[in-house]
Amino acid sequence: MAKQQFQAESKRLLDMMINSIYTHREIFLRELISNASDAIDKRHFKSLTDASLVPEEGFEIHLAADEDARTLTISDNGIGMTKEELEHNLGTIAQSGSLAFKQENQTDDTDIIGQFGVGFYASFMVASHVKVVSKACGSEQAYIWESDGADGYTIEPGEKDSYGTDIILTIKSDPEGEDEDTYSEFLQTYRLAGLVRKYSDYIRYPIKMQMPHSQEKPKPEDAPEDYKPEYETVYTEDTLNSMIPLWKKAKKDITQDEYDEFYRSKFMDYMKPLRTIHFHNEGLTASYDALLYIPSQPPFDYYSKDFSKGLSLYTSGVMIMEKCADLLPDYFGFVRGLVDSSDLSLNISREMLQHDRQLKAIAISLEKKIRSELLKMQKDEREEYIKFWNAFGYSIKAGAYANYGADKEKLRDLMMFYSAKNEKLITLKEYREAMPEDQEEIYYAAGSSTDALSKLPQAEMVRKHDYDILYLTADIDEFIISQLESQDDKKFRSITAGDLNLSSEEEKKEAEEKSTANRAMFDAMKEALDGKVKDVRVSSRLVSDPVCLTSEGNLSIEMERVLNNVPNNGNHFSAEKILEINASHPIFEKLIRLYTSDPDKLKTYAKLLYDQAMLIAGMPVEDPAAFTQAMCDLMAE
Repeated sequence: MAKQQFQAESKRLLDMMINSIYTHREIFLRELISNASDAIDKRHFKSLTDASLVPEEGFEIHLAADEDARTLTISDNGIGMTKEELEHNLGTIAQSGSLAFKQENQTDDTDIIGQFGVGFYASFMVASHVKVVSKACGSEQAYIWESDGADGYTIEPGEKDSYGTDIILTIKSDPEGEDEDTYSEFLQTYRLAGLVRKYSDYIRYPIKMQMPHSQEKPKPEDAPEDYKPEYETVYTEDTLNSMIPLWKKAKKDITQDEYDEFYRSKFMDYMKPLRTIHFHNEGLTASYDALLYIPSQPPFDYYSKDFSKGLSLYTSGVMIMEKCADLLPDYFGFVRGLVDSSDLSLNISREMLQHDRQLKAIAISLEKKIRSELLKMQKDEREEYIKFWNAFGYSIKAGAYANYGADKEKLRDLMMFYSAKNEKLITLKEYREAMPEDQEEIYYAAGSSTDALSKLPQAEMVRKHDYDILYLTADIDEFIISQLESQDDKKFRSITAGDLNLSSEEEKKEAEEKSTANRAMFDAMKEALDGKVKDVRVSSRLVSDPVCLTSEGNLSIEMERVLNNVPNNGNHFSAEKILEINASHPIFEKLIRLYTSDPDKLKTYAKLLYDQAMLIAGMPVEDPAAFTQAMCDLMAE
């Protein structure tokens, strides 16, 4: 029979199909199985009014690989195609018979997958020759469609015992060279089974294939005592797909063990998830099913640049994307799971999504759901939430700080910080609700550890008033607090910055008078510190400790430490430090005496006190050798 030419400028278009539209060769199997499922859906729909169309064996899809002949066959017992339909559907590229069927029958009950009419041509990515043998339901005659690619195709009568379609692919020869991609992998049963599980696990009809299994041979009756078992390979017809997605089942019919097992098997995590979130959403823009998990621990690469977030995306049970990053904001990047929606607008290859309002609507809905579930966990399962926070709290904080705090209000209530008074993590809201009526600000201290912060001299005055202090121990914490600014009309105040307004007017007046009276001495100490401090003054916040460092301006001492520890940072940051002296401590009188009797030693004391205050603040001293020598000199006197 004379070869017929494809329609729609076939050579150019088919070349684009093969080489440009699809990025992964393995996609061809997903496309052909989806087409087979659509064909069965059509026959199933027709059988609702014609019981004779129900096959005795049930609706099935079969795969068969022949390595010697280099053929892969995908068979279905679906609706089949007439000669005219073969011509129309396969002879015209981008003609979707599935979409036409759905439009003609005006039904959403049948989960038709195809919509572009291009998936079939993915076959030519791996096949040098494609043969389609099809017999339409109700027809006595089968037809064979064959093509080697863009040069055209033939259609001629053929033989087929039953209704349905067989697609026989002659797999291309492997290119020369060890580094070249091979085509032979698509003839290997376990590779094919893996692709089915990856992309088509939830096609609702069984996908079957003869699979090899090792089986022990019967032990001979006359076997010697040292007989070793012998094995042989047997083939059984196995169902490769699960068919019924877990997320499509009613929640009441699923146990937590089933949820956990699905999580462990799909995401290769030996630990149980902290929380399972399973729900269906009916939206005006898009409806979807979601099965989400909060892991117990971060993946090993979670906080690295190599980590890629995202949820698996399915449409009608067929996986479209393994990780759709657009479904999750970065701060919820730890969430694992999947979304299944038949309402999404896909690109022509069904490998990627078009970025439309449906996708955005689903992403917004997911974000709200995740947030609400985390808040519920925080309220009802505090111990579990603490585990979550210890694992992923940094991600939440980073999200609140990113983009100039654009999402801080969404994440504010999720954040937790260590309470000095309660000796545990609490929320900002909990801190605010527990504040005494006379407390005007929310106090915090930033540093390397709760133990170090508990020993800060600046904390003594706050504790004296029985006010709580939030200990911020993560590098990002103080930046977050500065971004949040306040909590329910109460501003945040660092105990190491500015005036805490906790001293009485008499105490403030006394400190100011002593600072003024000893201005010359403080100026001499400031000069000795050679620009390291903005000022030296009498403290109104110190109770028993001799000295401390405070700061003025937007950059705190802890921020200085964090910023200067950033790798490959070419800039040097310096906070405006104030050296505060406790006028009630014996060291103050010592300084006054040295100012008049030994100005050089006053300079030594100034440097020692500054280094001492730096160490208390968790900062390194500039010259450890000089510091220790000065200490030894004083001890030797």
